[in-house]
Amino acid sequence: MLACDFFSVDTVLLKRLYVLFFIEPDTRRVYVTEVTVSPTGAWVVQKARNLNMALAERAQPVKFLIRDRDAKFTSSFDEVFRSEHIRTIRMPAQAPRANAFDERFVGTVRRECLDRMLILGRGHLEHALADYVIHYNEHRPHRAPGQIAPCGMAPVSVLASPDATQLRRTDRLGGLIHEYGLAA
Repeated sequence: MLACDFFSVDTVLLKRLYVLFFIEPDTRRVYVTEVTVSPTGAWVVQKARNLNMALAERAQPVKFLIRDRDAKFTSSFDEVFRSEHIRTIRMPAQAPRANAFDERFVGTVRRECLDRMLILGRGHLEHALADYVIHYNEHRPHRAPGQIAPCGMAPVSVLASPDATQLRRTDRLGGLIHEYGLAA
């Protein structure tokens, strides 16, 4: 299953940018497509086609797409997924809890990343989101058995009291986020 939505980010120069993203509710893996100043129906359809090419390599096919009733999600958008045998489910009107996984990701990316930095423009936002999504998908533990990240292969091993020489720290987003792991 996939869910999709938009969120907006205001820049330092008071320009509003829109981000289209898709999330898999079962693993919480996120796909951020691109950033735009004015999303149109044609732009959204093209991003859906691009995502379908990336999803074609999956072992398990996607069966459902949950989306809201935004006018940018046109019938052409639905047709892109229908051609891949993915059923589109529209959320009820004015029901933000119906797409809770999307809302949770938006809150997380705002709290952990966007609220802690000043976004200068589109390129800056794309770079910050790309780096954050790598962290979110590959390292950030989620509420899953074993605290596994969405693209994580094995549970994170926990040492009772690790020695400082056993730990390795990797900084992301200029030191805004720190990732810790065991040294090889």
